Amino acid sequence: GTQWRKDQEQDLKNVLKNTDQDIPLVFVSGNHDIGNTPTRETIDNYCKNWGDDYFSFWVGGVFFLVLNSQLYFDSSKCPELKQAQDVWLDEQLAVAEKHNCKHIIVFQHIPLFLRKPDEDHDYFNLEKSVRQEIMEKFHKAGIKAVFSGHYHRNAGGFYKGLEMVVSSAIGCQLGEDPHGLRVVVVTDEKIVHRYYSLNELSSQGIEKELLDMLAKQN
Repeated sequence: GTQWRKDQEQDLKNVLKNTDQDIPLVFVSGNHDIGNTPTRETIDNYCKNWGDDYFSFWVGGVFFLVLNSQLYFDSSKCPELKQAQDVWLDEQLAVAEKHNCKHIIVFQHIPLFLRKPDEDHDYFNLEKSVRQEIMEKFHKAGIKAVFSGHYHRNAGGFYKGLEMVVSSAIGCQLGEDPHGLRVVVVTDEKIVHRYYSLNELSSQGIEKELLDMLAKQN
């Protein structure tokens, strides 16, 4: 809703054009894209520019779900859209169960929790009752990991067998973490991830353990 929105979107698109064409880009909608209290209009506007606000895809037998977590944070202005996502999610989890996938991985902007599943609700996590329902649904579906941002700091924890991974930001740090990104390697057996500063990536690249795992996958 700011006067800089269009220019900022164009800046990002211009930068992303320099990405290697072999790297698929997947966008996850967050509060700065559709608002803390999204509306049908803000979501439609996002979808026109960046693609669907929730969707699924497969890579090598791994099933990925991208969710619009703003609908879990505050759907008061578009309750019917939250309901539609809920129905869709249940359908997707039923598909995953039938296909016996290697892993199910979720991307959503707002973390379920930052460190503990029963922590108090604040701006950076989901409300407790909403969180509990989602965590239990994900656990029963066999989801291994949820990857989120929003907090602009590294954090995370576990709910039963479900790992909540909260990654810091490539810019606008709110904590002590350096500017960076998280590298994730997914094998048949496990999901391994490390957060690297931009300096580490440019000076030494990713560590040998991850490179070896990647080599085995190819």
